[in-house]
Amino acid sequence: EQEAALRAVVDGGPPPPGATADLRSLLARYGSPEVTVSTPATPLVLPAAVAQGACAAVGAALDNVRAHCGSGARAWVLAESGDGTVTVSVRDDGPGIPDGRLEEAVADGRMGVARSIRGRVAELGGRVSIVSVPGQGTEVEITLPA
Repeated sequence: EQEAALRAVVDGGPPPPGATADLRSLLARYGSPEVTVSTPATPLVLPAAVAQGACAAVGAALDNVRAHCGSGARAWVLAESGDGTVTVSVRDDGPGIPDGRLEEAVADGRMGVARSIRGRVAELGGRVSIVSVPGQGTEVEITLPA
């Protein structure tokens, strides 16, 4: 089932009904010299559609790091589980998001964070928290029901 779900993610198609996937293997593809991915030793098994959506939200957060933090920026992806949830955080060492910038983007019709991260996670029954400190970077925390 996990192999079928992973193939569906790679091929871009919807996962088969009832399929599950280990989120760790999906997140591993984001690892690079600029992005450190840390996951538990034990599987983070989620319904395949939830794992795929979470992975896409993480990808959108990393796209924002590349677009807004410059080529030398580093990012860290941390996944963990506990209390019936799976939490994935994406942290960067960029310049941070100026106060009011996300609201301004929505008002201007730029919906990247609103749809690609917050909207996608809300559709999965999860929540997103974004903490940003000017000059110290940004952390996007995605929490989903396990």
